[in-house]
Amino acid sequence: MTSVQRTRSGTIPSMETTGHQLRDNTVIVVFGASGDLAKKKTYPALFGLYRNGYLPRDVHIVGYARTKMDDQEYHKRTTAYIKNPNDDPEIAAKIEEFKKLSTYVSGGYEDSPSFQNLAKHLQSIEKNYHSREANRLFYLALPPSVFVPVAKHAKECCYSTTGINRIIVEKPFGKDLDSCRELLSSLKQSWKEEETYRIDHYLGKEMVKNLLVLRFANVAMGAAWDKHSISNVQISFKEPFGTEGRGGYFDEFGIIRDVLQNHLLQVLSILTMERPVSFSSEDIRDEKVKVLRAIPPIKREDVLLGQYVASDNKPGYLDDDTVPKDSVCPTFAATTLWINNERWEGVPFILKAGKALNEAKVEIRMQFKDVTQGIFKDISRNELVIRIQPSEAVYLKLNTKTPGYAFRAIPTEMDLTYKRRFTDTKIPEAYEALILDGLKGDHSNFVRDDELDVAWKIFTPILHWIDGKAGPRPKPSPYPYGSRGPKELDGFIEKLGYKRTVEEDSWPTTNLSNL
Repeated sequence: MTSVQRTRSGTIPSMETTGHQLRDNTVIVVFGASGDLAKKKTYPALFGLYRNGYLPRDVHIVGYARTKMDDQEYHKRTTAYIKNPNDDPEIAAKIEEFKKLSTYVSGGYEDSPSFQNLAKHLQSIEKNYHSREANRLFYLALPPSVFVPVAKHAKECCYSTTGINRIIVEKPFGKDLDSCRELLSSLKQSWKEEETYRIDHYLGKEMVKNLLVLRFANVAMGAAWDKHSISNVQISFKEPFGTEGRGGYFDEFGIIRDVLQNHLLQVLSILTMERPVSFSSEDIRDEKVKVLRAIPPIKREDVLLGQYVASDNKPGYLDDDTVPKDSVCPTFAATTLWINNERWEGVPFILKAGKALNEAKVEIRMQFKDVTQGIFKDISRNELVIRIQPSEAVYLKLNTKTPGYAFRAIPTEMDLTYKRRFTDTKIPEAYEALILDGLKGDHSNFVRDDELDVAWKIFTPILHWIDGKAGPRPKPSPYPYGSRGPKELDGFIEKLGYKRTVEEDSWPTTNLSNL
């Protein structure tokens, strides 16, 4: 019997059948080209794709914004955040090439003549194509107040009749269920669902994308992925800085709209969904919607709110001049979600996010149940920890015998830290991965309309409570700048069954003499 040779890398055929990839004759239009998002994220991502040969051949990038500026100022802004720390001449040369394939048009966001002028600029570029095909990708790096007029005018004035058109829209997608539905309805009047790519950059992060493979390509993982083995799950987002002068914008939205309702809920849906029929975009998104529909609206008793105060010469939230002095906007929130299906019934999913905390970290921590009692005393629980950022990692906390003569159990880790294991691999930025997906026509890592609708159903009742639309506004608990969060946090998660392990956040080297 001959043995079957297997390649080292496992292929995923259903992920290779994506939409129509834009390879030639493509213009990328960046609306909001003078803004922070464009210069800090969009243009560096486009450069990363260009440098690595992933943009369409002979691509042209057109920046569009209200700001009046010449080409020199435009190129200065769009390349200001492209990293070249060692002044590498090869990267410097690529930056100069990148500038040459990008031009700028100034105009308004709500008047047709401005968009007609943009259309003439696009046509002047496309007249040099060798065929009639003209593809256009529109990227809206804009505040939500102008999403609808820009989408409408782009469709009416700049829509290509001889190629493929796609539009990428940034969050936030509304402020609650009603405003989300209104926004979706307005956008759909101009753009079809298959042409629309709603970006949540967490879906482009390496470890979030890796969840699908970790879960469904490993029998050992799948066997324990349910209520019979798992006690509780925490998905945490921590920032070590406050609003830093951007409090006015933040105060309008708050930490739940900013992080929990989108980023962390997206992570939760991939973590908990059932195995899809395939890894094609619609099959994945179907399963995400199914699991989200099984989550009831969050109850007030399942919420802990906090607001940071001054500490160690660091200002409190209310010290920010852009924040109303009587604001009760939460800068920290912990919410417990319950999934009413056969796999997850009774397992608490704790979503936590906060600003001005003690570290920068985004991670998933799945804590397993206690081992059967009788043999061991006070033994640590197993935990699977998936570090999304920084320093991507997966590690499994388990118990092992102490080396040597003694017969005791100690906790240790099976550690897959990416920068140590994959030393020659550069992990792309999330925006690079997502723009490339948009060019490929792959919707897998973008948010579908029905997914947004059910996500807002989960969070809208507590958001209306926090906003004062359902009785008095709750007062958040104060916590010092640079702390772990409100003092009530430990009690909040421990009542849900979480058991803290000593040195849980470190990567220890155990000195046996200390045992």
